[in-house]
Amino acid sequence: MELLYQTDSYLKEFTATVTGIDAAQNGVLLDRTAFYPGGGGQPGDFGQLVIGNTIYPVVKVERGNIHIIDGTLPTIGATVKGIVDWNRRYKLMRTHTSMHILCGVVWRDYGALVTGGNMEPLKGRMDFEFERLQKELVGEIETTINAEMAKAHPVSVKILPRAEAFQIPDLIRTKINLLPEGITEVRTVEIVGLDLQADGGTHVHNTSEVGPLRIADYKSKGGINKRIYLELTE
Repeated sequence: MELLYQTDSYLKEFTATVTGIDAAQNGVLLDRTAFYPGGGGQPGDFGQLVIGNTIYPVVKVERGNIHIIDGTLPTIGATVKGIVDWNRRYKLMRTHTSMHILCGVVWRDYGALVTGGNMEPLKGRMDFEFERLQKELVGEIETTINAEMAKAHPVSVKILPRAEAFQIPDLIRTKINLLPEGITEVRTVEIVGLDLQADGGTHVHNTSEVGPLRIADYKSKGGINKRIYLELTE
């Protein structure tokens, strides 16, 4: 199955063939898809599948290529047009890239590892092992991430053999390596000049697309664990 979003996150529409049905979930399996199923803290896409004159809302996408729809299941072999909810997707792309800007700055300037994260359109949070995070540093970080955004760093995506990928220093920025042993290829996302890490989600082409960033809040989660809340403008 061809995962179109991995190499072209700006693809809004695509054609595909129904290869299977999941009756229990009212789901459709396709031979190719631009719908992101969710993962790494980024929610899955919404949108539509169009077959002939019938529009099927895509209400959820599960890993394993299951596009859960609202409506009667189509037949295997049918040709479909997939349409991603672009307004929501692009906000998530901007948000995901903003999280990498934050992660890159905090790692580069303070050496703090990520312990978790989550996002929704135009807002997200990241958890770090960051013992000395205080109000003064939060303001400093906000200034720095906005400066990095404004530098218009290109964002580059590559899919590398596992052995080659793991030769990259600090590729895994999370406290725990979340890449299963069975994965033979690793997708990397690089904010050129700032950040490079393994990642499966969708991103913008340039940090300038993210727009102004604001640290809305920060909290201690016990011990050295700190949580930073990030917000973007419309």
